[in-house]
Amino acid sequence: MSSRLHGTKDFWIGALRAEGAAFAAAVAEAPPETPVLSCPGWAVTDLTLHLAGVYQWVHSFAGSGGTTAPPRRPERAELDPGVTPLRFWQQSYDRLMDLFDSLDPEAPAWNWAPQPKKAGFWPRRMAHETAVHRWDAQLAIAAGEPVEAKLAADGVGEVLDTWLPAGRRRTAGQWHGVVQLSAVDAAQEWFLRLRGEGVALLDTATIFDHDDHHARAQVSGTASDLLLALWGRVSFDTLGVTGDRSLLEGLRIG
Repeated sequence: MSSRLHGTKDFWIGALRAEGAAFAAAVAEAPPETPVLSCPGWAVTDLTLHLAGVYQWVHSFAGSGGTTAPPRRPERAELDPGVTPLRFWQQSYDRLMDLFDSLDPEAPAWNWAPQPKKAGFWPRRMAHETAVHRWDAQLAIAAGEPVEAKLAADGVGEVLDTWLPAGRRRTAGQWHGVVQLSAVDAAQEWFLRLRGEGVALLDTATIFDHDDHHARAQVSGTASDLLLALWGRVSFDTLGVTGDRSLLEGLRIG
């Protein structure tokens, strides 16, 4: 099996269209001060402004054709007078989608990961940012739907090939050993070697029987549950886990 899906701009934009619509529908149904249980301390308004702010920040540089790091993203987007949070989110989303529709994935663009500085990074990043926060918004109205299997599998891949190599764990620490993740509904598995603060995603297509890849921990579940566990939205205890559970804390980014 391949170690991860190789998505395309069209795939991620399609996911953004579906997830964006579902996010907006959930926010429209929830009173603004409804607590977002998966984001302690946040209400639906906070979640909405956060995502709108992320969209605005990415829009400010993803199409610039340069790889210079942009200013840090503001913690909270500021509303214009008379504009509701959902309307502000919709405006930010629409502008970003217009940009992505015309964006050349091979064009130069900064990103924070140890990867080529190309614009194609950002439709993928925003698809998964939106999917996870859509789940958050739906959970606030007791209607959380899983992330679609192919998108979720790519989201697991993003955590393993982007977030963890960039050092963006939830907590700092030292972990040593191989973890195997299996998405039972996506015919996909990943082997990740933890090396202290570092990580290495092993390509399952090139692993041979004599290679030292024996996993000290194995996790299996739907692609959506794997993704949500990596993001800290659900506990790994809700998945099938065998072996050294302490290694799983080294995979958490949310």
